[in-house]
Amino acid sequence: MHTSDFDYHLPPERIAQTPVEPRHNSRLMVLHRGQEKYVDSVFKNLSEFLSPGDLLVINQTRVIPARLFARKVTGGKVELLLLKRLATGEWEALVGGKHLHPGTRLTVENGPEVEITGEMEGSQRILKFIQPIENMLPSVGEMPLPPYIHTHLADPERYQTVYASQSGSAAAPTAGLHFTPELMASLEAYGIHFARVTLHVGLDTFAPVTESNPLEHKIHTEWCEVTPETAELINQTRAAGKRVIAVGTTSVRTLESCAQASEKPGTAVPISGSTGLFILPGYHFQLVDAVITNFHLPKSTLLMLVSAFAGREFILKAYAEAVRREYRFYSFGDAMLIL
Repeated sequence: MHTSDFDYHLPPERIAQTPVEPRHNSRLMVLHRGQEKYVDSVFKNLSEFLSPGDLLVINQTRVIPARLFARKVTGGKVELLLLKRLATGEWEALVGGKHLHPGTRLTVENGPEVEITGEMEGSQRILKFIQPIENMLPSVGEMPLPPYIHTHLADPERYQTVYASQSGSAAAPTAGLHFTPELMASLEAYGIHFARVTLHVGLDTFAPVTESNPLEHKIHTEWCEVTPETAELINQTRAAGKRVIAVGTTSVRTLESCAQASEKPGTAVPISGSTGLFILPGYHFQLVDAVITNFHLPKSTLLMLVSAFAGREFILKAYAEAVRREYRFYSFGDAMLIL
């Protein structure tokens, strides 16, 4: 297995720069594993491919305004992207600028002073804010949109799911961006259930696989949680012979992490803590029966995960077909349902 096995050509104009309105009007490509068939639909018609009793597992994480701009004492500009809170006022972060080593002090624009107290891999640093930054983020921080989005986002809430409630992510779980309250209500009326998990998206959203062998790639840990109530819903769904459908790769990783913590194969247990689960082709899925996902970057861990679920060749053929049919790709793009 090589990282290059997960490469594909994407014309730049296929990268969505703005979200569709309303959210549920995004296109939906439906894939049936075992059949080379690609069905075109619209996300608001999702119920046509589900059955009463199925369970949609959504990630309720909320993106924090984690991009900060700062200056060194010498006046040099620095950009900070907060990734993971270690303690009150102490964060792991990506730091953009020169000569930023432990001991360097910075001043956040319209915010407090911060000191670099630790050095990690690459441009990752540990920051200690002189005053706790957490409550100041709404006024001093910006939404950390992915680097391939160049169009200004007028409404920052458009980069949040409508059910986002647990703050802590550096990026949105984008498969969930297609849901509207109206669609969720109609799905529930049809007999579809929802279960909430939390995974705070961290560094790997911004870190491509650079190793030629993906097995050598070190995936960073992210905090996730499955409550006892959600674990029970999952187990009840499976016992009834219905499907557990993960909304997004973050929900896939959370579900499979809780399956790995269970002593009984194919069952969910409550978990709360870090996961470093890296899903590659050959992985045996225990809880996930279907996946809703967006179209992912070439050579990314996320493309590797969906390839593990549906087969690399099948996924890459579907991506080529999606390019041909002019689907919109990446965070503000269209969706895929893999059954």
